[in-house]
Amino acid sequence: MTTVTATDVQNNFGKYLQLVQTGEEVIILRNGREMARLISRDKSVSFLTDSLAGVLTHDYDDKQARTERMTKYEGID
Repeated sequence: MTTVTATDVQNNFGKYLQLVQTGEEVIILRNGREMARLISRDKSVSFLTDSLAGVLTHDYDDKQARTERMTKYEGID
């Protein structure tokens, strides 16, 4: 996981796009606060699919699902 400022991304977008293409996650900060994340399409589809799985089976506990997602995706680099 790479953390950068919004200005750095603006000035070096190609560099960060290449990182994302290789599977890296890029966190963008503005004024020291996380504003956005750049992740590959494959990772975003996987995250969304996992998020919706419980909703679609009508077996959904919001707090439990959030905890599981955060644990699962927290260490992805």
